[in-house]
Amino acid sequence: MIAISDEEADKFMSLCYRKLFKKKELLSDDDRYIDEVYFIEKGILRVKITDLEGREHTTHFAIENQFIADYNAFLTKKKSRYQLEAMENTDVIVMPRAAIEWGYANLQEGEKLGRLIAEYYFLYLDTRIQHLYTLLPIERYNLMSEIFPNIHNRVPQHMIASYLGITPIHLSRIKKASR
Repeated sequence: MIAISDEEADKFMSLCYRKLFKKKELLSDDDRYIDEVYFIEKGILRVKITDLEGREHTTHFAIENQFIADYNAFLTKKKSRYQLEAMENTDVIVMPRAAIEWGYANLQEGEKLGRLIAEYYFLYLDTRIQHLYTLLPIERYNLMSEIFPNIHNRVPQHMIASYLGITPIHLSRIKKASR
């Protein structure tokens, strides 16, 4: 995303660390302050929120080579409303706030990198909201399959249905019609 020297990369990575999260382990929990961003090297994460009636809703998936966090809570330094859960054993690079702030201040294109990541995330979320209101469930299903290859073998079907905004029964019908 940016040009970075070996020295800059080494210093930045010295402020980060790798971590393995086991399947079903929470990376971050709701009602907690978020002080890190994750880069997924291997695995898949689910972002979920619990409504007032205690039902979980899947709002996002993140796969290899993607950044993920509750960016709103990270940027505003307010408590999170989301939980990040590993759907399989997941290897991440943990970027603490101190590393990110160092990057903004010291990488030649650090602020550009932050802006590009924020722009990507904004575009993803805006497009996702548009699709929930303007695409048929079958179109959302096909698009999700393109964005998250092999997701059907990695995530339980009720979570996929939640992500698509449909019931598991409706998802079964769509899958049968797609064959």
